[in-house]
Amino acid sequence: MRGRATVMGAATVLNAVAAWKGSAFGIELKTSAEVVLDRSGVIKGDIPGVDTRLVESCVKMVLDYFDQDFGGTVRTKSEIPVASGLKSSSTAANAAVLATLDALGEEMDLLEAAKIGVAAAKLVGVTITGALDDACASMLGGVVVTDNKNMLLLRREELESEVLLLIPDRKLFSRDTDVKRSRLISPLAEVAFDLAMRGDYGRAMTLNGFIYCGALGLPIEPMIMALEHGAWGASLSGTGPSYAALMDDGHIDELEAAWLGLGGRVIRTNVNNKEASIG
Repeated sequence: MRGRATVMGAATVLNAVAAWKGSAFGIELKTSAEVVLDRSGVIKGDIPGVDTRLVESCVKMVLDYFDQDFGGTVRTKSEIPVASGLKSSSTAANAAVLATLDALGEEMDLLEAAKIGVAAAKLVGVTITGALDDACASMLGGVVVTDNKNMLLLRREELESEVLLLIPDRKLFSRDTDVKRSRLISPLAEVAFDLAMRGDYGRAMTLNGFIYCGALGLPIEPMIMALEHGAWGASLSGTGPSYAALMDDGHIDELEAAWLGLGGRVIRTNVNNKEASIG
C-alpha cells in the first residue's frame, strides 16, 4: 500500500502570531511525500537529518481518522529550505497527509486534510498558532486569509505575480519566536488583516514585514530594496529569516542582483494557484 503526493510551499502576507489572523500565498517550490503502509503497527519517518515527528503524526492522524491500524514508512523530499519562513513544516505535513490518503485509497476535502496537518503541527510543537494560513495556501494554492484561532478559511482567490525570495544563511524556527513581543504589535496586525480582507495584499504584506521586523529585531533593508526596485508587496516571510517580494513590473532582475549582494540565496518563482495533487 503505497501513496504519493506533491504540494507547493507558501510565503507570508500576514503572520498570525500577533493577532491569530493570517494570510499567505502559494509559491512554486515543491514538497513531495511517499507513504508505504504495512502491518508493523509502527510509523517511521525515513528522512535523514530531519525531525520526523511531524510527518509521522500526520500519517497516524489520517490512519486514526479512518480507523486503520497500519504502520509504515513516510519519506519527504523538498525544494524548500528548513526553518526559512517558507512553510517547510506546513508543506511536509500536507504532503504526508495526502500521501497517506493515496495509500489508503481514500478521499478527503482538501481543507479538512490541511486541518489534520495543522493539528499534527500543534501536537508536536512546531507551530505557535497552528499555521492554518500557511497550510491552506500550500494545499489550495492562491492567496488565503484565515482565522487561526477558530480554524476558519475566510477568503481565497487566485493571484498572478512573479515572486522573488531572499533566503539568508541561517535558520529561525517558528517555535523559538518571541511571542510576547509579537503580541505587542497586534493593533497593527489587525490593520494588515483588514487590508488583506479587502484584497489589498501588497500593502498588507508590506505593513506585516515592517511591524514583524521591528518586533523581532530583523533587518528591514531587504524590504526597502524591494520597494525601491518596484515590488508591489514585500515582507519578512513567516518569522524569518527569509523575505519575499511580489514583482510584476519588469524589475525583478535588478532586485535579484541587489539581494544577491546581501548574501544567502535568491530564488525566482511565481505565485502558485493550483491545488495540491495526489499520486
